[in-house]
Amino acid sequence: MKFITFRRNRSEHLGVLATDEAKVFDLSEAGIASTMLDLIDRFDTLREPIARLLGTSDAQPLAKLEILAPIPQPRRNIFCVGKNYLEHAAEFGSSGFDSGSVGGDETPDYPIIFSKPPSSVIGPGAEIAGALDPYNSVDYEAELAVIIGRAGRVGDTDDPMSFVFGYTILNDVTSRELQKRHKQWLLGKGIDTFAPMGPAIVSVDAIADIRAQTIQLWVNNERRQSASISNLIFDIPTLIKIIGRSIALQPGDIIATGTPAGVGIGFKPPRYLKSGDRIRIEVSSVGVLENTVL
Repeated sequence: MKFITFRRNRSEHLGVLATDEAKVFDLSEAGIASTMLDLIDRFDTLREPIARLLGTSDAQPLAKLEILAPIPQPRRNIFCVGKNYLEHAAEFGSSGFDSGSVGGDETPDYPIIFSKPPSSVIGPGAEIAGALDPYNSVDYEAELAVIIGRAGRVGDTDDPMSFVFGYTILNDVTSRELQKRHKQWLLGKGIDTFAPMGPAIVSVDAIADIRAQTIQLWVNNERRQSASISNLIFDIPTLIKIIGRSIALQPGDIIATGTPAGVGIGFKPPRYLKSGDRIRIEVSSVGVLENTVL
């Protein structure tokens, strides 16, 4: 199933897409769940009422609705992973931008974990406030995001995938110059509007093998990034286990799994985003996320 958050009559609603994905059933109006976080918290008890609603004719056209980020206000910071595709790690190292030596081995021995605050989240079609980067160094990063559905720490005998509710798309927009100047990544990546997310959360049972999916990004119809999720250096179970070993996970937590090669900093000279640029990210079986730079 694919779940969305949308605005109608100035209020937020939760929906589940019809099979053809052209219509949506309003879970809020049906009294099943009020928000995405409410749905994730109680999903096991809501499967049957959702299935009954899907068997009715109460759907409305999706095209008439304003789609928001699936979780417009996350409960806490988004967990993010740096340099998690081999070719991206190599391009980042060869750019000379990072603290490592130019051309050196930039492949991490352990996952690089940082975060983006909830205030960075925007939805599909919303504008990225590029002017908030005072150095005109706005970059894009297409990422698959994992949505956690189960609370608790991840023990050695736990199946990390049992903690997964579903998947969505996230653009880890970055001010490269702020990232570089402050020697850490929160200020460069946590800027307001610098985490476009959506359009939907796809439940984990709807995708047979997430590793077989591809992720691609276009800037103004020019494809810049393309990779298989199977190319992650640290796969999804590993990330969940490492993050959840000491930090108790919460339903609705978001883990952005890293970006493939082709980011703006990897070009010589760098190809940063500018006002009016349109960024389109597609993950097969998940959906398409589009945003423009203000």
